[in-house]
Amino acid sequence: MQAATKGTEALREQRRFWNDWNAKHRVGNWKVPQVNGRQARMVTEWLAALGRSNLDILEVGCGSGWLCEQLLGFGQITGTDLADEVLPRKGSLPGGVTYVAGNFFELQLRESAFDVVISLETLAHVDDQEAFVEKTFGLLRPGGYLMLATQNRFTLERWSKVVPRAPGQIRKWVDAKTLRSLLEARYEVVKLTSIFPVGDRGIMRFINSYLVRRALRFFSSPEQVDALKERLFLGHTLMALARRPVCRSAQC
Repeated sequence: MQAATKGTEALREQRRFWNDWNAKHRVGNWKVPQVNGRQARMVTEWLAALGRSNLDILEVGCGSGWLCEQLLGFGQITGTDLADEVLPRKGSLPGGVTYVAGNFFELQLRESAFDVVISLETLAHVDDQEAFVEKTFGLLRPGGYLMLATQNRFTLERWSKVVPRAPGQIRKWVDAKTLRSLLEARYEVVKLTSIFPVGDRGIMRFINSYLVRRALRFFSSPEQVDALKERLFLGHTLMALARRPVCRSAQC
């Protein structure tokens, strides 16, 4: 993960947390969780729709690099993460993946150098989310795309399986309205939806109850019901596809 923090000690604490988290969850014989697999499939579908195999792609908050290595067929991949105890062991892989450890806000990445910036579940771990969006914008070429997945505040605040925030972990979930506002300050939002419906508290306890699911079977398949929930932003993850405008203004 990448994050902007206030103070050197806060940054060190974040780095310790993500090094420990990656060592526990993203190193060795681990399986991609179902929700992350859905995020990755949607991103690869968006990339495939561009119809190119020579893209310059940056993944921000790439963790152990599991997604970067799936994207090789789309072009040159750069992955960056704050967790420096994971990426240095991987170094640079042949075939187009380069890993760079460090704080995203301090990395000396070339302006307008990328066609696509990808960020899975990183925005919620950033103090200054406006600055994060601004940084991604500056790294993209005009007409380039931001492909972003972030935790959905509405549903996760209504789901009992969420674990408490750990020391050193920033947790600033956003809802769909807030995410759209953040992105529209700079980008053209092409698509905004959610995936992987969850929730068992408050209104989500009713929506996802057995009785409601059973009643809806008379009208729709379970897949159709889940698709509707996703369109209504009742999924675990918000998925956004945004495009940097192409224009002559210096503000674009």
